[in-house]
Order: sequence, then structure tokens, then C-alpha cells
Amino acid sequence: MDIPRDLTNVTLYERLGGSAGVRSLIDDIIEAHMQNPTISARFLPYREDPERLETAKRHLCDFFAAGSGGPDRYAGRTMPDAHRGMNVSEAEYMAATDDILTTMARHGHDEAARQEVLAIIWSLKEEIIHA
Repeated sequence: MDIPRDLTNVTLYERLGGSAGVRSLIDDIIEAHMQNPTISARFLPYREDPERLETAKRHLCDFFAAGSGGPDRYAGRTMPDAHRGMNVSEAEYMAATDDILTTMARHGHDEAARQEVLAIIWSLKEEIIHA
């Protein structure tokens, strides 16, 4: 008989499927951004430069993993530094947020996990918009 695991000790990172789950999620989030008319212009150029795209995905995976309780350390730029000069609008931020949450739902992540990610996203808003 399987003994249920105490979910209070399971990190968001583990619930997202660990490294492989986060990578799959990031791949699909970036693709959703490329399809989203509100923000696609910011992401489509990455398609023309596979090395740059892979670097961006690696940084996003590290950031997402570290922020969700994973073992990885994020050694990239701060949110303000990464978005400085981009003049990200509220509409663009919300479009990206919607893509993330929709992709998580498509991956089968429950409402609790999506709400945790939303809280993280919301905590970064002031560091990204109009940076």
C-alpha cells in the first residue's frame, strides 16, 4: 500500500515536475509568448537566433527553478537589470502573465500551483514594468 506523501513538505518546484517539468513549462511559455500578438514582437527575434533562445531559456529555467524551491541557483541579472530600457507596458506584463498561467493549466498544474506562481509574478511587477 502506498503511503500518501505529506504535501506540506513538497516544494512548488517538485510539484512542477522538477528540472524536466520546469524546462517543458518554459519551452511552452516562450512559444506562447511568440504566438501572443501583444508581446510576440519581443520574442520572435529569438527564433532567428537559436543560441540566444537557448541562453534565454536556460536563464528562465534557472530563475523559475530557484524561485520555486528548486536546488538551482540563479546567477543571472536582476529583474530591473534584465528589463532595463525595455519599457514593458502593463498590457505586455499582463499578456505574459496570462501566457504563463494558461500554459501551466495546459500542463495540468492545479489552481494552488498557479496561484503560487501568480504571487511570484505579481511580486516582480514593479521591477519589470517600465524598467
